[in-house]
Amino acid sequence: MLHSSTLEVAADHPAFRGHFPAAPILPGVVLLDAVLQAVTASGRYVTNDWQVASAKFLRVVTPGETLHIEHEATTRGGVQFRVLSADQTVASGLLAPA
Repeated sequence: MLHSSTLEVAADHPAFRGHFPAAPILPGVVLLDAVLQAVTASGRYVTNDWQVASAKFLRVVTPGETLHIEHEATTRGGVQFRVLSADQTVASGLLAPA
C-alpha cells in the first residue's frame, strides 16, 4: 500500500545558506532525511533503523517548493520511495533494514 506525506520547503531553510548562495538548491541529504522522517512517522514498518540501499536525484529542489513523499513496503522488507514536486520525480530510491 502506498503512503504519502507533504513537505513544504521553506524559502529560508538553513540548508540553502551554504548550498549555493547565488542559486540555492536543497542538498540530497536533506531530501533523504525527509524521506526517513516520513517513513518513521508513518508507523507502517517493523523497523525504524534504515540504510539507504540506493538513491537517485533526478532534478534540483529550490526554495519554496512543495514536495510529496511516497513510500511503500517491498516484498523483501525494504521501503521503496519517491519524492515528487509538481508531479515530477525529483528523487527515488530504496531503504533497506539496517
